[in-house]
Amino acid sequence: MTGNEFRFFLSCDINLPVTFRVERLEGTLASTKSSNSGIDSTTEEKRPELYVECALYIDGAPFGLPTRTRLESIGPSYCWNELITLSIKYRDLTAHSQLALTVWDVSCGRDEGLVGGATVLLFNSKMQLKTGKQKLRLCPGKEADGSMPTTTPGKVPRNERGELERLEKLVNKYERGQIQRVDWLDRLTFKAMERIKELESLKIGNSYLYLVVDFCGFEHRVVFQESGANFLLPAPIASSNELVTVWDPEVGKINPSEHKQLKLARSLTRGIIDRDLKPSSNERKSIQRILKYPPTRTLSGDEKQLLWKFRFSLMSEKRALTKFLRSVEWSDVQEAKQALELMGRWEMIDVCDALELLSPVFESEEVRAYAVRVLERADDEELQCYLLQLVQALRFERSEKSHLSQFLVERSSRNIELASFLRWYVTVELGELALTKHFYSTHEILEERVKKLAPTEYGEDGSKLWQSLVRQTELVAQLCTIMREVGAVRGNTQKKIEKLRQLLSGLLSELTYFEEPVRSLLAPSVLITGIVPYESSIFKSALHPLRLTFRTASGGTCKMMFKKGDDIRQDQLVVQMVSLMDRLLKLENLDLHLTPYKVLATGQDEGMLEFIPSHSLALILSEHRSIISYLQKFHPDEHGPFGITVTCLETFIKSCAGYSVITYILGIGDRHLDNLLLRDDGRLFHVDFGYILGRDPKPFPPPMKLCKEMVEAMGGAESQYYTRFKSYCCEAYNILRKSSNLILNLFHLMAGSNIPDIASDPEKSILKLQEKFRLDLDDEACVHFFQDLINESVSALFPQMVETIHRWAQYWR
Repeated sequence: MTGNEFRFFLSCDINLPVTFRVERLEGTLASTKSSNSGIDSTTEEKRPELYVECALYIDGAPFGLPTRTRLESIGPSYCWNELITLSIKYRDLTAHSQLALTVWDVSCGRDEGLVGGATVLLFNSKMQLKTGKQKLRLCPGKEADGSMPTTTPGKVPRNERGELERLEKLVNKYERGQIQRVDWLDRLTFKAMERIKELESLKIGNSYLYLVVDFCGFEHRVVFQESGANFLLPAPIASSNELVTVWDPEVGKINPSEHKQLKLARSLTRGIIDRDLKPSSNERKSIQRILKYPPTRTLSGDEKQLLWKFRFSLMSEKRALTKFLRSVEWSDVQEAKQALELMGRWEMIDVCDALELLSPVFESEEVRAYAVRVLERADDEELQCYLLQLVQALRFERSEKSHLSQFLVERSSRNIELASFLRWYVTVELGELALTKHFYSTHEILEERVKKLAPTEYGEDGSKLWQSLVRQTELVAQLCTIMREVGAVRGNTQKKIEKLRQLLSGLLSELTYFEEPVRSLLAPSVLITGIVPYESSIFKSALHPLRLTFRTASGGTCKMMFKKGDDIRQDQLVVQMVSLMDRLLKLENLDLHLTPYKVLATGQDEGMLEFIPSHSLALILSEHRSIISYLQKFHPDEHGPFGITVTCLETFIKSCAGYSVITYILGIGDRHLDNLLLRDDGRLFHVDFGYILGRDPKPFPPPMKLCKEMVEAMGGAESQYYTRFKSYCCEAYNILRKSSNLILNLFHLMAGSNIPDIASDPEKSILKLQEKFRLDLDDEACVHFFQDLINESVSALFPQMVETIHRWAQYWR
């Protein structure tokens, strides 16, 4: 589209219902107090229970019945995040259609308390449909007025607008894609905006309440246009047999007849008949097709009915339980009771399917308790693979002391590694305002349970054991202090390294030898006793992460990196997935020599990473001209292929294959020669996962990162070693496709987290991941598909130009 073009839709052509999302209430709500009559008159503060009433007005007249959101009592801020769909369609709107929004408080006794109201026009002064987030100022104590002109405008008057309103307007444009995204600049901008918000809130004194509403967006702008036939006017009676379109306000609503038929079909009296029913050949095929659906797929009404009808014959099929539970109408008490009875008699499901039952789709406490019972069969090693997601699943529990919470604490009290990781995963989530109670409660139960441990369980007293975990937090706080001190030093990296060693030897010399041993954050079974100052350094990068050498109680050393200023949680998730996929491949006797180094986020912008001795491909190619020359230095063999040992070359080929498949599935972006590392034994691995699930700051990224130097190290595209590489890729891809449900379930549990590339659009992110598995193809077709992907990636020339630009940027740091 050129700069002079303006593409748009006409409102009269959009045959979709008007949709918007009521997000949250911002500002401080006046406290509600009630008096208790009696001998001693006392006044107690009540928690507000709010809902929003939404009414549409056409040219000043109310249209249809008002719609209400659910009650919300957790605040501030009160967050509904509820999608509202009106009965009217966009094509039927007039230029002066407006939305009247009133906030009510039902905690005031019999009479509902009016909080305030606001009115907003659906079309702006340019006759374009409003899209994106709208921050509406409520008129306190007034019900929203839909008349023309309104007495409760949600728009802040021009003479009262300040810097904050200007910035929020720009943010709205940014979220609609009208302002280019520059990640590093965006982070700085949003931090500055937070400071401005704080100053403005102090200046205004939080005297106003604001309701945030998010209007539906379209691919292009929508311009108002009167439709040819207005549904408000009676249509003329035609003598011909032409079809006349009549607006029906009940479209999309439940058909009472169909609903009654469904209830009769599922009634308890049919249970005796259904018990002996067996599916026909076609019905059996349909059921098998449904059972193969990924966990992200929503079942249709007919599919749900089919599963319910043959529920008794499916009880021996463990894969069918999750699909059957999705077909249950949980609002029907009798049907839910029957479903729970069947669940208890069903063939025991796998741990993978139990994870699906912990997703937000299943709200029944009995179903979630059943999932926890299945998880009890997993050993500690397998449980640790899912621990990050199980902590996130606490968000979806109704009770603070849920079965899941109790289970995690119980298992962690028997394993120091699980206890340490559970404590950190929960601690990081305490920084989030929403559902903090669930995580805080789990943290309290864990502390109480560990402190009560008998000395025989770990060889040390429970209180001392907990203190060894608390000292981890103290160590992280001291490392943050070092990062601030080092960051304040002006000059090149060498000066910062000198400052680091000076601090460790001087002001912070207590870090050289700890008073009490601290459990390693990445390997809690290992005790660390201090930092070696002159073996510690700083990396040459924008955030200057620390590379620290720790002494261990056994007399050895271990190297770790500490990074602050970046969200490590996304790296933590990706490395966890690499570790899980490595485990899945090894279970199928395929060891691709992956390097799942350990990562632990200790806060929202800080974390610890395992340091693996290695060199970037950019450095190797600049010093040795080729990968083969570098490997010849460590593993020479005159009789081996390309002058290196067969074992070393095989290790390199396998690791290349493994990471090619994993980076493709997870959609890892921003790949360049500085975040592709090579170990001396030939293992290649990836680091820095700032972009996942298809996001990439570079234009035209190839499906997977496979540069020509890597292909040359295998002998070129025609060699037998390159053919072997492609064979490993296809084998690994098909193995991981078998576990697609497990990986999708784990990502679904992360939907509520604040990991950047998932939080932006959880549903879309999971669908992107699902697409990568190509579940529509069989194994043989997938081999051809993946080989085509490899060829496409190798022939991609544009990324080579980007590598050159990136090397220039690194040189000037």
